[in-house]
Amino acid sequence: MTDLREGKKMKLGFGLMRLPKLPSGKINAEETAAMTDAFMAAGGTYFDTAYVYDGGESEEVIRGALVERYPRESYTLATKLNAWLGSPDIEAAKRQIHISLERTGAGYFDYYLLHALQRNNYKVYDDYHLWDYVRDLKEKGVIRHYGFSFHADPELLEELLTLHPDVDMVQLQLNYADWENPGVAAKRNWEICRAHGKPVVVMEPVKGGILAEPIPAVREILDAADTSQSYAAWAVRYAASKENILTVLSGMSSLAQMEDNLSYMKDFRPLNAEEEEVIKKAQKALEEDKSIPCTGCHYCAKGCPSEIPIPEIFTVANRRKGSPHFRTVREYNIVTQGHGRLSDCIECGQCEEACPQRLPVVSLLRELREVHHIEE
Repeated sequence: MTDLREGKKMKLGFGLMRLPKLPSGKINAEETAAMTDAFMAAGGTYFDTAYVYDGGESEEVIRGALVERYPRESYTLATKLNAWLGSPDIEAAKRQIHISLERTGAGYFDYYLLHALQRNNYKVYDDYHLWDYVRDLKEKGVIRHYGFSFHADPELLEELLTLHPDVDMVQLQLNYADWENPGVAAKRNWEICRAHGKPVVVMEPVKGGILAEPIPAVREILDAADTSQSYAAWAVRYAASKENILTVLSGMSSLAQMEDNLSYMKDFRPLNAEEEEVIKKAQKALEEDKSIPCTGCHYCAKGCPSEIPIPEIFTVANRRKGSPHFRTVREYNIVTQGHGRLSDCIECGQCEEACPQRLPVVSLLRELREVHHIEE
């Protein structure tokens, strides 16, 4: 069978974690289909979802938007197995591939990833023998390639790639804000993948939207250099300009975001020397900023025993910093309505174990309550 993906390899990938939503909170299937059409028409092929995204709705929606409307050989579909979020035992973890296949109707997955490996959960994948399991899936043709997404330190990445040299790829958080950030170690992790000959799929190139709407100091730097491209364009092009990149995922939430990304990625141009210097200035400005660098992934909130909406509270705190007239208490009351509040935090620390950004969440919440009095 002819593979229609050959010769169409645009470096932009369609991340399906932050799809457009209806007022009901459900994914907007119609707009997702329109985004899919625009992506495919521009030469895009790589779609990335996961078993846990939107409680499985992401996998279900991409069936109608992509799988039932395009030849299977015309696109690449990746999904993920999450053994630590909602998988109480080994059999439940192994069933995920079958549920994902049923949801998507894809027949097979081009890439299948062990999801969000961190220090606090990677041993679960060992205990459940999931490395051997995905190898078996590959031998049977259920998946074409396997890898893992990673949110931890370089030492663990080195260990995993040494123990599992047959891994086909690694998905890393890589953006200009985290390139030298010791909490994310983007540069060092990228270097380790290169040393092991493993191509990298980039996630969070705009850091959960933070770099698409950057702090004022960064906006001033980027605007002074070039107002013809969006802030997101600077971030995505930065990641795509690195060597050894298989694709750069962008979690787009609207057709407008898709069209903006396609405007500069369809005919991709790497950053030139002058643009690299602009990014260095932006990185320096970010280092001097004290905003909370939360990407809104909600891994922390999903396991919070007090049901505190941690990412939303951090957003309130950051928006207050950007506007002296921002009504902090009112917005705080809105985001905590029906949920836990700062005063409900029992400081158990599960949020810090779950946080891919390795933020000191407990101390940040305590500071917002005791120093900045957000709750008053």
